[in-house]
Formats: sequence, C-alpha cells, structure tokens
Amino acid sequence: MTPAARLQATIEILDRILAGTPAEQALTGWARASRFAGSKDRAAIRDHVFDCLRCKRSFAHLGGAETGRGLALGLLRAQGIAPEQLFSGQGYAPAALDPAEMQPPETPMSELAALDCPDWLAADLRDSLGADFSAVMQSLQHRAPVFLRANLAKTTRAEAARQLAQDAIATRPHSLADTALEVMENARKLRQSSSFIGGLVELQDAASQAVIQALPVTKGAGVLDYCAGGGGKSLALAALGAQVTAHDANPARMKDIPERALRAGVNIAVTHAPVGLFDMVLTDVPCSGSGSWRRAPAAKWTLDRAGLNAVMQLQSEILHKAQHHVRPGGVLCYITCSLLDAENAGQIASFLQGAPQFRQSIEQRFTPLDGGDGFFLAVLQHKG
Repeated sequence: MTPAARLQATIEILDRILAGTPAEQALTGWARASRFAGSKDRAAIRDHVFDCLRCKRSFAHLGGAETGRGLALGLLRAQGIAPEQLFSGQGYAPAALDPAEMQPPETPMSELAALDCPDWLAADLRDSLGADFSAVMQSLQHRAPVFLRANLAKTTRAEAARQLAQDAIATRPHSLADTALEVMENARKLRQSSSFIGGLVELQDAASQAVIQALPVTKGAGVLDYCAGGGGKSLALAALGAQVTAHDANPARMKDIPERALRAGVNIAVTHAPVGLFDMVLTDVPCSGSGSWRRAPAAKWTLDRAGLNAVMQLQSEILHKAQHHVRPGGVLCYITCSLLDAENAGQIASFLQGAPQFRQSIEQRFTPLDGGDGFFLAVLQHKG
C-alpha cells in the first residue's frame, strides 16, 4: 500500500471508532476485510490510528473537524507534512482537499486542546498532578515504550537481554525495576522470539513491575490476586516464589493464565470463589486507566463523570470484600493505573475510616514522567 492508501484506511477506521466501535475491533475488522494489506501496512495504519486517538482534540483542531478525515489532516499538519501530497484523490488516496481544508485553522488552540485533555477532567488532573500537570499530559500524547519483565523463575535480566539480542531484539535495563527491560529495536518480533516463547520474558510495563517490586512478598507466602485479569501480576509474584491464587469477577479474563504459567514455569491456582485467608491480598482494581492512556487512548475520550463515579464505587466495594481474605498480620494491597487522587489516596483514606484493623505502611505513585505508565500503590497492614 502507498502512504496515501494507508492514510485513507486510517480515515475509514477512525470513522468507525468515532461512531462507537472499540478501537481494537475496528482495526481487526478492517484487517480481515483487507487481506491485501501486508504486515507493514497493518502496523503503519495501526500507528496512525493510535496517534490520532492520543491527540484527538489537537488534531481535530488542526484538521478542522472531529472526523476521520479531519484527524488524518491534523496528523499530517502536526508532523509537518504538506497534506496535499497525500490528499490527492488519485488511486486509493483520500479525496483532494476542498478550499476550506487547504488552510490551517486561524483560531488559536486552547491550552487544554493543545494538551489533549478533556475539559471536564482538567481540574481533577490539575489537583492530582500539581506542577507536573502539563508535562504529564504532554507525555500521554506520545506512544508508550515497550517493556519486558525478565522472568526470575527462569533467568536473570542480564541473561534475558543476551537471549533477546540473539533474536535481534535490542533492549536496555530500566531503572524503575530490577526486572525491567526497555525494548529499543524490533519490538514487533517479540512474540515470535525464542525468549518469549520459552517464557524468559513477559510483556509488562516498567511501573507495573516497580509496583510488584515494592510489595512485601516473601518466598512461600500465600497471595490472592483478587482482580487477576490476564494474570500479569500473578505471574510476576509467582516468579518471586509466592504461592499465588488468581481470581477475577469475570472468569473469562483468566482463561490464558494456565498457559502463561506453564510457559513461565510457575504454578498459579485459578479460582472463581476464593476461600480462606492469605498473607497478601492484591487488588489491582478497575479504574479510569488515566495512567495508561498512551496505550489505550480511546478511553480518555469515552470516560465521563458518571463512568468515573461508577468505577470508584466498584473500587470501594472490592476493597471491602477483599479485606475479609487477609489473615491477621497480613497485608491488603491496593493498585490502580490512575493518576487521579480520588481513585488513589482518597479511596484509601475512605477505606481506613471504616477499617481500623488496618494501617497504611506503604504508598507509592508513579507517573509517565518516571518512564512507565501511571500507577498508584497502597499497602495496608492488618494490625493482627
């Protein structure tokens, strides 16, 4: 496909997303209907789509419309590319620019539009991020790095890096966690590499790894991963020698855990109804996802106040249910990938008011300025 044809495909996919189709579904649907597109074409189109979603507000301003065509036009202007070079109307290219589209907008872009920040959430983000507000919002406009976790159950970080290099995948250690490797070259070869297939590494954000590293987990400790999802944190804890039981309110989310655990060389029990008490209960709760908007940028624009309030209510309910699985003297760990104080320290303060048997022993917050995604961790010690 030519660059212009890729741009036209981007426009079509964006229009589906703007009409309400989830981003991954729109991309997959286009790829299935477009068998002529090669892997490089699909990768380039995916990059275009996600660039436009990360910067939807500023690109819509530059392109004059919040449509697939407007966003694609804004993308080119943001990159310093003359739009008429690709909007030619020839072959499979987008239709030629009309007179209104030929000139960039004359009205100045507002601060929040330039930062691609939703108006309704700006005050909450400013209060939560303080002086880092603008820098964090700017970081969310760019693609996230690709990070790997060296699986300590099978290897060391240095050896994992050496094995990856043999597959032409260049990495470097990252300071956020002792297990973290940042991929510098050939990230798209990862899933076919011998290191990944052999379970030496797993894809996991560096800040997510840092959260695990901060937990007071000991070898042989019984851990309940109460909101396990796909099992990324369960795998990391099992690699440290913990006896992990994975649970999720939606069991279908855990379907890949047995296969992933087998590849990683660890044991993880999967349960739909946890019973008994554990040394540690991990609650990686549903949240706004504001700390990971680089990876899931559509969520920035679909979230609203009602949705935020609903997810905060769910967070509170999970904490109150999960506490009953903590043994006396054990710990309850609360994790979000949110940047908002209301989901983080605010939730912990509210919980502790009604749970005097717990005291907070650890609190850590990461933002994209630290290199990884935004994360929050609170460890609550049962007074026992």
